[in-house]
Amino acid sequence: MQGKTALITGGSRRVGAAISRRLHAAGANLMIHYRSAVQEARALQAELTAIRPDSVTLIQADLHETDGLPNLVHTTLERYGRLDVLVQNASSFYATPIGSISEHDWFDLIGTNLKAPLFLAQAAAAELRHRQGCIVHITDIHAERPMKEHVVYSIAKAGLVGLTRSLARELGPEVRVNAVAPGPILWPEGESALDEVSRQRIISHTIVKHIGHPEDIAEAVLYLIRAGFVTGQVINVDGGRSIKL
Repeated sequence: MQGKTALITGGSRRVGAAISRRLHAAGANLMIHYRSAVQEARALQAELTAIRPDSVTLIQADLHETDGLPNLVHTTLERYGRLDVLVQNASSFYATPIGSISEHDWFDLIGTNLKAPLFLAQAAAAELRHRQGCIVHITDIHAERPMKEHVVYSIAKAGLVGLTRSLARELGPEVRVNAVAPGPILWPEGESALDEVSRQRIISHTIVKHIGHPEDIAEAVLYLIRAGFVTGQVINVDGGRSIKL
């Protein structure tokens, strides 16, 4: 990826940070988007630019603001002169059991996980076509097998899988579009945090009997960027959980 540029949404922490580090190690310049994790974003920028100066730029944006999404692309082009890879990693995640779902939940989860990826891909399409580039979406194994009490999230990720395949047809042959579907990689934080019993139950449903690491997702993303004959596909990185549910 020497000389190429990647725009990564939600690229400053957790899985997004692992993707940023892996693509940077492969030689890419990075435009790392964040919403509120400014300290993590600055720390990651400092870490990576210490390795290769002027190779990482940060951009803050609320992905719900659709009118502002083209600015992520324009800023990338102004800074690096090109955009070769769009990694759509940013995501909202929390439970929405039937009986408690609000319209805010719908707009938030659908907006972050589906609406923003569509409109950002649309904004990037011309430049990605010009560069024979690619898009990689981070979906979820629960797009295919919905998670109980996470109705809206599961719908949104299912839509993102559909968007992956639709964009592969719309933007091909110039642009390849694929997705990585993580299984148990990092445990949820905050109100969605799981107790130890729940964690062990999830681990027991994998074939490898342990959770994965963010680097596993990053390696899959890099593979899809390099895989010139792969488009419209979803790779499950889940320790076999999707075939054991």
